[in-house]
Amino acid sequence: MNKFLTDTALPFCKGCGHSQVAQYTEKALQNLNYDPMDVVMVTDIGCHGIIDKSFTTHTVHGLHGRSVALGSGVSAGLNNPNKKVIVFIGDGGATIGMQHLIDAAHNGFNMTVLIHNNMLYGMTGGQPSEFTPFGFKTPTLPEGAKEAGYDICKLIAAAGASYVSRVMGIGDFSAQLTEAFSKKGFSLVEVMEICPSYGVKSNPGMKLSKLVEEAGLEIKVFADNKNSFYQTEIKENRKSLFSKEDAIPTKYENKLKKPLRFMLCGSAGEGTQVAAEFLLKAGMLSGLHATKKGSYPVTVGVGFSAAEIILSPDEILYTGSPNPDVVCVTSQDGLDYARNTIRNMSGGKLLIDSSLEIPETKAEVSAFPFREKVGIRNSSIYSIFYYLKNSELIPIDSLVDVFNESKISKKLDIAKMLDF
Repeated sequence: MNKFLTDTALPFCKGCGHSQVAQYTEKALQNLNYDPMDVVMVTDIGCHGIIDKSFTTHTVHGLHGRSVALGSGVSAGLNNPNKKVIVFIGDGGATIGMQHLIDAAHNGFNMTVLIHNNMLYGMTGGQPSEFTPFGFKTPTLPEGAKEAGYDICKLIAAAGASYVSRVMGIGDFSAQLTEAFSKKGFSLVEVMEICPSYGVKSNPGMKLSKLVEEAGLEIKVFADNKNSFYQTEIKENRKSLFSKEDAIPTKYENKLKKPLRFMLCGSAGEGTQVAAEFLLKAGMLSGLHATKKGSYPVTVGVGFSAAEIILSPDEILYTGSPNPDVVCVTSQDGLDYARNTIRNMSGGKLLIDSSLEIPETKAEVSAFPFREKVGIRNSSIYSIFYYLKNSELIPIDSLVDVFNESKISKKLDIAKMLDF
């Protein structure tokens, strides 16, 4: 009976070796009498990663190539070799995150990495990886790999892992997984597989065992030693990050009776994030709790830039808010980004640059020429001054203090920020 996997069918293609890895992981963990709540499964991007919902353990799904880094952090945070951290990763993810693998082995983190090596990127169409053997064909490399891939087992053994082995993903290899899971420190098992969707079709008549043999990828144990494992250094007599002794001293009084959710939307390079931080710090100087969530596209430097700020007389346990009380828009990029939010406002205030169209909204609208008054690059910062001057919820002097302590004050006259 399954203890670590649900009873639903595994989500892989028929004939995929990923199913065996999951099933024999179940068997190996049962062999060692682990409890599901003592096991953390960390998966990577790739076909193997869709197994998450099938495990009854703790599960974490990482970014492509970063699952080993996540597993290392989990291991260091647990600081308990009796808990079991297992990382599932494909040859594609291992290619991208190879440095994480080497570092984890070198540091001896308490974890086991299972590499699902089907010798190609199976989720994205069958591109070759750095583990693709010489001559192996893929849909995007029909002529076959021109050179041999990395021997990851040799690399990780040389890095200092406690246990490293390569197994053929055919038949029952739960004994080898049991051995790997039983080790303290870093262990790795590379499971050789064939992708039924791309590998078989691109290499008709190919036998996995023959391919592995011809590639010189030995099926054996590469390292089995008693290396010392990683132990997190516990630092005593360190101040808590939440120590009230380190709280920012209150210099001004505020008039806020409940949380204020403020959304600032502009364009990249126009000071949106800086302006949000100014408001954040002014609020803290006025005795308020504050959080900030910044948003911008991966292109960084072009397009929109938005920030969601929450100021509250009480403790805040989250960032961001889908229903802001105030939205301030200083550019077309910002308006395009915030349009749906503005449309859904049932009240509150919309501050918008007067050069922009007034969008559909039930909020109270106030238009002001932020960009015209102080120029494009300073419009977001100016809008924060404008808001505090008119709302009077926080003394504008608190914002002046924050501004004067910034590098911007050396380039920009504070008188401009106070000219309404």
